[in-house]
Amino acid sequence: MAERPVTDRGEVGGASAAHASRGDAARRLWARPAIAVAAIYIAARLVTTVFVAVGAAISNSRTGGAETIGSLLMRWDGQWYWVVGVEGYPSELPLDAAGNVTQNAWAFLPVYPAITRAVSFLFAGQYPIAAIAVAVVAGYGASLALYHLLRERIDRSAALWAVAFFAAGPLAALFQMGYAESLFLLWLHLALLVLVRRRFGWLYLLIPLMGYTRPGILAFALLLALYGICRWFRRRVDPLPAVQIVHIVLLGLLAAAVGFSWPLIAGVVTGDPSAYMETELSWRRGWTGDHGGFVPFEGFIQASAIWFRVWGMPEAWGYVALGILVVALIALLVFEPHVRRLGVEIRLWSAIYLIYLLLVFFPQSSIFRLLMPLSPLYGALALPRSRAWRIGVLAVGLLGQWWWIDQMLVQGTTFWQIP
Repeated sequence: MAERPVTDRGEVGGASAAHASRGDAARRLWARPAIAVAAIYIAARLVTTVFVAVGAAISNSRTGGAETIGSLLMRWDGQWYWVVGVEGYPSELPLDAAGNVTQNAWAFLPVYPAITRAVSFLFAGQYPIAAIAVAVVAGYGASLALYHLLRERIDRSAALWAVAFFAAGPLAALFQMGYAESLFLLWLHLALLVLVRRRFGWLYLLIPLMGYTRPGILAFALLLALYGICRWFRRRVDPLPAVQIVHIVLLGLLAAAVGFSWPLIAGVVTGDPSAYMETELSWRRGWTGDHGGFVPFEGFIQASAIWFRVWGMPEAWGYVALGILVVALIALLVFEPHVRRLGVEIRLWSAIYLIYLLLVFFPQSSIFRLLMPLSPLYGALALPRSRAWRIGVLAVGLLGQWWWIDQMLVQGTTFWQIP
């Protein structure tokens, strides 16, 4: 009997040691970025799946239809990528009765549908299943690349919170839709990461992948130009070897060449040099009825005027408000201390991409989706160490995600509810 307490203590000690060992193993697993990011990303995808399932049920109760999770996730542009993946691009442009080019597949770049078509053979040729699978996997890759990109400038905890904001944010449903966004963000985050690490050789691969996945590579060309200028002026404190100068110049030229090549390809295949531009403008003409050509900034001005009228705002006031917003965003990127901590590469990219949108975009409901390449700025939102702040940002992102799913997928039946 006298030995029993010793045995009890031994058993308790053994259980404690085993528990501690399991705890240490769990901490070691969590310390691995791939595991930690995967846990965050999977949890976010489960939440999105619930949101979409609820949205499908709401849609069916309203309309008596037969919407499913899959049908919602393949709506809008997902249908166009499906056309590209299965049928390719038209050799003759579709025209309306007046001879104007109408909406067609040339507006959608080939990398995502090509990968999806290849993966579909694993799913008995089911393109929609493959499209969602590619988007989900690419979204995880984009999340992991974002973590490593931000870890170059901020601590591990903040980087993981930034990944949570990204994976569960207002536009996170796109990581499960038949869209090219998650694949483009994978290439973009990797490209910014190797730029920060100055491993320029990888960009010779990533630039064509970006350029043929989604529009935006011309913004990256300008980023390389301004990055090179910044490095040149700082060469006394941050040496700029000749080999890096050569890489920066060649990569900038490559990005510009890739950016202008798709319109040339469309022109050669269709026999119409303006095929791509006319195709892009066909989406805008549903709003404006205008049949003129492309003029930089014009689309943003035209659409702003339309929205000012919709909102009942005098145009003069609207343009003043828009100007103030642009100045505020520039000031944020230049002076805000949390943004400054992210480094010159991310700040330059963010500023240039916003300018690119002003130059070429006709803003409507898809403006939210087109802002996703600003995702590295989530790092700035994650820097304040207050747990209440971080949980609040995450909650706002989840609420925004439900709003976006409801408005764009569940209720999205008109041309001004296009995700």
